Amino acid sequence: MSTPPYSRRQFFKTSIGSAAILAYRRSSLERRQPTAARIRFAVIGVNHSHINGQVQTIIRGGGQLVSFFAKEPDLAAAFSKRYPDAKAARSEQEILDDTTIPLIVSASIPNQRAPLGIKAMEHGKDFMVDKPGATTLEQLAELRRVQARTKKIFSVLIERHESKSINKAGELIRSGAIGKVVQTAALAPHKMTPETRQPWFFTRAQYGGILCDLASHNLDAYLFLTSTAHAEVVASQVGNVHHPQYPELEDFGDVMLSGDGGAGYIRVDWFTPAGLSTYGDSRLTIIGTDGYMELRKTVDIAGRPGGDHLFLVDQKPPRYIDCSDVPLPYGERLVDDVLNRTTTADSQSRTFLAMQLALEAQSRARKIDKQIP
Repeated sequence: MSTPPYSRRQFFKTSIGSAAILAYRRSSLERRQPTAARIRFAVIGVNHSHINGQVQTIIRGGGQLVSFFAKEPDLAAAFSKRYPDAKAARSEQEILDDTTIPLIVSASIPNQRAPLGIKAMEHGKDFMVDKPGATTLEQLAELRRVQARTKKIFSVLIERHESKSINKAGELIRSGAIGKVVQTAALAPHKMTPETRQPWFFTRAQYGGILCDLASHNLDAYLFLTSTAHAEVVASQVGNVHHPQYPELEDFGDVMLSGDGGAGYIRVDWFTPAGLSTYGDSRLTIIGTDGYMELRKTVDIAGRPGGDHLFLVDQKPPRYIDCSDVPLPYGERLVDDVLNRTTTADSQSRTFLAMQLALEAQSRARKIDKQIP
């Protein structure tokens, strides 16, 4: 396969320092004052820039980053420069064996995340990971077995935990604002910027496929907003329709869902043009029996600045709801859960169900083979 134009140093410089992807959200989050340290935590694997949002989330929740390990020297150097107070461990085993560290955070290459999470739980540690948390159903089955045996936390930092508009929508739904939810319909385009991507991004076995990867956010939101406990994949499809130079890349995918709380539809792609200020014009429509909501989570094109826009239509005139003051409690709750052995940050069963749906949709997807000129 063709090798993309890339260097890891360029990846860190572009996707962490100056890229528009998630910049507006990260900057607002990092300006908040962190909670006083209540636990020590460590990082293993810094292959995706999402690691910075993960670290900041735990720091805000009351964690102290004390050590890290990255096997790639250039990535380790960049991470150390950003977090100079964290000790560079000599190996991942050094962190696993440190009994003063109850939580490990990781954004390693996707197909390496589940095996690392299993090691962490077997060493008596909780684990918070970037999405996707697993790339095969076999990995997920082993995660479930080890988590059930060890009773340790396996948590995925998914978009819902960072999205004020999704959290506000959940609050409105619970108050009965749109009646019973009938369906969620999510559109999640993304900007690819191949020059910032590491080689694993273009290798199917390593990133897991587009539904396993990108759609994981929307599958979690579907379960959360519809209060679905049991769901199945009705149909799914994936394809590489415009990037023949990257034969293992999937640049388009969609999935239909049916569950005990409502129906769902999700479309994901890598076709956001360079002219958009953020990574994609991400939208979510929630249809209820008495109204509907539309969430423009990343940008209101040619409209209000910033992200997390929510529009509500019910029996009254349509109105805009400002979500800027909506709290994001995930980090603090996860630290609470590590300390108190509770499950306030998220439901373990929902975390695993969202992963299962993503992997089932991916494995059953009809292939779209035709290249579009």
